[in-house]
Amino acid sequence: MRMMVRFSVPIEKGNKAFKDGSLRQTVETLMKKIKPEAAYFSSLDGTRTGMLFFDMDEPSQLVEVAEPLFLNLDAAVEFIPVMNMDDLQKGMAKAAKAKG
Repeated sequence: MRMMVRFSVPIEKGNKAFKDGSLRQTVETLMKKIKPEAAYFSSLDGTRTGMLFFDMDEPSQLVEVAEPLFLNLDAAVEFIPVMNMDDLQKGMAKAAKAKG
């Protein structure tokens, strides 16, 4: 299932992690592990925020993805199922058939 993981790092912890290199190391390690199809980084509500879009093979991957973010960065982490346009069109076609 295609998922988006959004994580936000608190300012104080993010500053420390940036300075000691653990911010970069944690994100790079996670990117290598899940091989996201897209990754975006920004600020959200004044915190360092990342959004990674990846295919989740099984629910246990939630732990593999979230724990390094929790442990290394004190990050707030959210997982959100997402679709691309092909998925949306397929779902709409199925819904239209079920409706009629």
